[in-house]
Amino acid sequence: MSCYRGKYADELIANAAYIGTPGKGILAADESTGTIGKRLSSINVENVESNRRALRELLFTTPGALQYLSGVILFEETLYQKTAAGKPFVDVMKEGGVLPGIKVDKGTVELAGTNGETTTQGLDGLAQRCQQYYAAGARFAKWRAVLKIGPNEPSQLAINENANGLARYAIICQENGLVPIVEPEILVDGPHSIDKCADVTERVLAACYKALNDHHVLLEGTLLKPNMVTPGSEAPKVAPEVIAEYTVRALQRTMPAAVPAVVFLSGGQSEEEATVNLNAMNKLKTKKPWSLSFSFGRALQQSTLKAWSGKEENVPKAQAAFLARCKANSEATLGTYQGGGALSEGASESLHVKDYKY
Repeated sequence: MSCYRGKYADELIANAAYIGTPGKGILAADESTGTIGKRLSSINVENVESNRRALRELLFTTPGALQYLSGVILFEETLYQKTAAGKPFVDVMKEGGVLPGIKVDKGTVELAGTNGETTTQGLDGLAQRCQQYYAAGARFAKWRAVLKIGPNEPSQLAINENANGLARYAIICQENGLVPIVEPEILVDGPHSIDKCADVTERVLAACYKALNDHHVLLEGTLLKPNMVTPGSEAPKVAPEVIAEYTVRALQRTMPAAVPAVVFLSGGQSEEEATVNLNAMNKLKTKKPWSLSFSFGRALQQSTLKAWSGKEENVPKAQAAFLARCKANSEATLGTYQGGGALSEGASESLHVKDYKY
């Protein structure tokens, strides 16, 4: 297969490998204005630009936190924001050795002819947007495709449509200098077993890599952001070691060794669950040609948000909570997490939201 070898190829490969550095991971701070509004309303804080900016400044300027991160995914508004002292967030990250990333999709729409399945929009004008984001300092991008497990879902139509959308997005990003994170999220909603989730995950990932190859995407300059293989939200829980075994096996069966890293989404798991499951994967003694890391949003921010509650005097306490989560997940990428991160308020609380919209 001939793949992208344009002017950005070497840079894409270097940046993708850097993001996958063991001991580091991604903070997903790319919540849309509506989604961050829900988070803020949970702590009785108004959804205005100044409060959104204050929350993100709290995260990005936490002393010691950036050493555990290799990337931060931003919403478009945040890419151009500055600290209260006037320093662009992009500069704060670069000085901390963190690559700025950008969410480039425009959300999901229903896929006609299916039982409520979806496809992701945002390909129109994507090349131009990527050029603007690259000029603003972004070096990687994120596009979320969403699939669901039901009696007859996901349909082959939905699998193919979303795989092709991800592949088109990926090659457009690469042609404009951004490392694409390929995110085919299979929602945890439902009563299905872990075996059902494994089956669907393998089918979806196989289709994604077929499409990425068909579109001549440079795999060494991409990252995968999948769900962990777990039972459905309404099914009995299983041990972290079982989740680790099923998840890594699904990747072994479908994911080329050329891709440098897997950055898992937390998918509504509690902060502690997501960390413990990632740690179990990294402890697993089996073939893993890619590094296994994190790209968590809710699972890095929940206890921080509660500690902050929108009050200036709570910033140090909130930053301490954020630092603890970053450190815990850094250790999980190395398989050395000993637990104890659940002590902070909210760390063991389920973050599941049915039919989650980003």
